Amino acid sequence: MSKAYIGLGSNLGQPRQQLLSALAHLAHLPHSRLVSWSGIWQSPPMGPPDQPDYLNAAALLDTELEPLVLLEALQRIEIEQHRVRSLRWGPRTLDLDLLVYEQLILTTERLQLPHPGIPQRDFVLQPLAQIDAQLSIPRQGQVQQLLDRLPPQQLNCRLLEEAPERQTFDFQVTRGNNLTFRDHPAG
Repeated sequence: MSKAYIGLGSNLGQPRQQLLSALAHLAHLPHSRLVSWSGIWQSPPMGPPDQPDYLNAAALLDTELEPLVLLEALQRIEIEQHRVRSLRWGPRTLDLDLLVYEQLILTTERLQLPHPGIPQRDFVLQPLAQIDAQLSIPRQGQVQQLLDRLPPQQLNCRLLEEAPERQTFDFQVTRGNNLTFRDHPAG
């Protein structure tokens, strides 16, 4: 099994429920196990300012899925939760980012690992620190060190809620999960 860290964000369509639903989907990904998750953090939007604040979280998966297959699975969850890609850094029901996959360094047209924005984003670092502050991100550093290096003006997120209990989100998939995942990426 490989360790994969996922960033979650939402600022539309009941963001807290969007995050809980995403955690439920992650808990039921094939060939994967949801190991840990952070609390829920609130942050101002990184993009256009005329949008609601974001709620953010992070999750740790143990997975047998290869990175591009996992990315595809994350994007299908986004679609299931009505994600529309129209404006870069614009409002969204759900954003799932594959942040770190083991110590893999990868650059493809579809995926860059580790995620290049991690060192500048407190809304990514704060939730990651709750899961593993000593996590070493390839070519970037340890999570806590990256957080300590952020200037005060970049520390804008605040903890809204401690990590939700699993039963808070686990029930949501009982309403029906019509997602399907392939074991191998399309060629």
